[in-house]
Amino acid sequence: MRKVLVRLVLAAGLLGPAAAFGQANPPTQAPASAPAKPDAAPLEVSVETKALRGKLDAFKLELDQKDAALSGRDLADADLQRLRQEVDPIWQSLREVVDELQPRLDAARARLEQLGARPKEEAAQPSADVQRERAEREAAVVEIDETQRLARALLVQAEQIGTQISDRRRSAFARALMQRSSGILSPDLWSAVYRSLPRDRAALGLLLDSWYERIRRNATPGVLLIVGLAIGLAVALYAGRRYIAPRLIHRDPAAEPTRMNRLLAALGVLAVGALPAAGGSYLVYTVLDATGLMLPRVERFVAAFLGGLAFVAFTRALAEAILAPGRPSWRLVALGDRPAERTSSFVLAISVVIAVGKVLEALNQAIAAALPLSVATKGIFALLAALTLAELLRRFATTGSEEEECFGPYLPTETDVGWPVRVLGWSAVAAVIASVLLGYVAFATFLVDQLVWIGLILATLLVAVAFGDEFTTGALGGETRIATILQANTGLRRRSLQQIALLTNGIGRIVLIIAAVMLALAPWGVDSADLLSSVRAAFFGFRVGEVTISLATVALALLIFAIGFAVTRIVQGWLDTTFLPATDLDAGLRNSIRTAFGYLGFFVAAALAFSYLGLSLDRIAIVAGALSVGIGFGLQSIVNNFVSGLILLWERPIRVGDLVVVGDGEGHVRRISVRSTEIETFDRSTLIVPNSNLISGVVKNRVRTDRTGRVTISVNVLRNQDPVRAAELLARCADVHPDVLKDPPPRVVFKKIGDTWLEFELVAYVSDVNLQQSVQSDLNFALFSCLNDAKIMPPLGPGVTAVQGLEPVREALDHIADAIAKAPRPAGAA
Repeated sequence: MRKVLVRLVLAAGLLGPAAAFGQANPPTQAPASAPAKPDAAPLEVSVETKALRGKLDAFKLELDQKDAALSGRDLADADLQRLRQEVDPIWQSLREVVDELQPRLDAARARLEQLGARPKEEAAQPSADVQRERAEREAAVVEIDETQRLARALLVQAEQIGTQISDRRRSAFARALMQRSSGILSPDLWSAVYRSLPRDRAALGLLLDSWYERIRRNATPGVLLIVGLAIGLAVALYAGRRYIAPRLIHRDPAAEPTRMNRLLAALGVLAVGALPAAGGSYLVYTVLDATGLMLPRVERFVAAFLGGLAFVAFTRALAEAILAPGRPSWRLVALGDRPAERTSSFVLAISVVIAVGKVLEALNQAIAAALPLSVATKGIFALLAALTLAELLRRFATTGSEEEECFGPYLPTETDVGWPVRVLGWSAVAAVIASVLLGYVAFATFLVDQLVWIGLILATLLVAVAFGDEFTTGALGGETRIATILQANTGLRRRSLQQIALLTNGIGRIVLIIAAVMLALAPWGVDSADLLSSVRAAFFGFRVGEVTISLATVALALLIFAIGFAVTRIVQGWLDTTFLPATDLDAGLRNSIRTAFGYLGFFVAAALAFSYLGLSLDRIAIVAGALSVGIGFGLQSIVNNFVSGLILLWERPIRVGDLVVVGDGEGHVRRISVRSTEIETFDRSTLIVPNSNLISGVVKNRVRTDRTGRVTISVNVLRNQDPVRAAELLARCADVHPDVLKDPPPRVVFKKIGDTWLEFELVAYVSDVNLQQSVQSDLNFALFSCLNDAKIMPPLGPGVTAVQGLEPVREALDHIADAIAKAPRPAGAA
């Protein structure tokens, strides 16, 4: 009691008169940015601050009481849990107070900064109104800052109390776990058990007599009828589930079900096999408790017995749901038939051993049995559980050896239990047996319970993860109705839905694994409140030096950026597909507007996210200035390309869809991004050109002013032909082509008079530069046919000279050749 009074006095001294409701706020040291005036009179604390400090006083008193309770005496684990449950709401309330005061403190400091720095004593002093305003604002800052400091101090005290509770619980758990007694084979243990048997038997008789008297005294006909109906209904539920399950859940061994059908069938088997038994046990316990037929000492025994029945039913149903003995197509794990059947039988056997052991432990507690009997009971059942696991592992090993000794090469026909699982199982068996033999019965019992508990957690986690995979990747990533509806209403692509499904599945798995780890660590003395407090500290803010890092703030800032970026993409899509196509703007300008809006939305979303993190624009400018040296050297080319891309979007010398020539490459501009521009050549390859090359280099844009193209074809005709007629034939071929423009009309240029031919050039114009090659090909075909029919084309082949006007000479030579052929030959000529 003296310690409690001393702590209360010290707490009052620490808080001082500032914590009193009706007293004025004492002069305290103001922050460096707002020093208090030496001769300023103390101002009254506001009503709101008085109420808040009164609330902090109440929290301080409660925390001091909890601290005194911890240091006063040894507490049981239940008392420590109760204290922890009382401290956690105080911690949460203090966190809320600190978070609520921070915006008010920032606003008060911002109002104070508007008045500027306090002038020096030798400088000209402001007016009385300004001085009074400054004093009021400084007092407001000091008032809120002191209140927040008090809340932070209490928050630290609450955290320290929680840490102290957790440490004491873990220490008590370790002491109880490693407590040593006589080994299970020790003669002293069994001698003590034999000596205590008469006393324990007499205690059991007294307990049964007392229970019989309670039943005889309270068992009216109506009560007996209700209890009988409850027990009969429970028995019917427990026994009838074996006949109800095949009718409700039909799993055909010859069928090939889908993954969803397997999961739904497994869930149905688990529900039908476990829920009726659990409901029947709960019904019987409730009726016995409500009718007053149970003694307080036998409540744990009855609960252990009924809970053991429900536990056996649940574990058996869970094994049948996952392993599906005799139905390999419905199995949720890759396991052979014989290993599945053996594992299912083992689960039933180990659950029965655990349930019977817990019932006998509860009975020992009910009769207050001697310690040797309790130790022997726990040791025997821990040893039975270990031997059951050892027999299962031995059968797996024997089966593997028989298969390997078969004649011929070893070909595994079914999936067996992996060697890591078997090694872990044999290690657990060895640890339990050694602990029982050496006298660490509590540790052996705890180890068996933990193995069963972790096995149940892993089995339940398997089912939960399978359902999560099916309802995320299966529903969103496949050709399902849900995916179709989301794609139609949100405009997301199938690939985007698949990525969202994978991300959701990953987050869900992480949550399930964290929950499983917390459940697995719970029996080891690690309270869930410890993990939750650590998570809360990391989530709501922890300090590293002078920097406060808050995962919640970071997550919300990322969410704000994601929402802003998503809105930007949605508006970009609306501009690209709905608004801009309805205007008369060309494709290049539409692309520039769309890209510029994307840049603007990105920077706005980033600015909002940074502002939520508390990084103002001036701080960002400081960081940018610190990075300017690195940008000047290492990122010079990237910044150059980025600025060049902005110039391309603003000046638009090159637009999307333009036909350009860059160096040896020619093609159409398909995309102008931040760093580079993509050009698609005529052979369907992509030419990626840095934006700086397009700004500083030489680029030929064939459609800069308009998309009109020109087709030029050089044609030679014979020198003896009429050039006017030849020009008319060329122009007529161009006039009749449908893609050749009539304004300006095609024209023929007489370029050269050669030795043997005349050279002409046909120039025609098309409406779109993309038609150049097709029109040129058509005109070449038409000109060749026309000139060939008119017989005015020069002969083909190099080195051939055409001579005109030699037709009479050719005819004379023909007559001479005929005369020589018809002349008579002299006699004797060969």
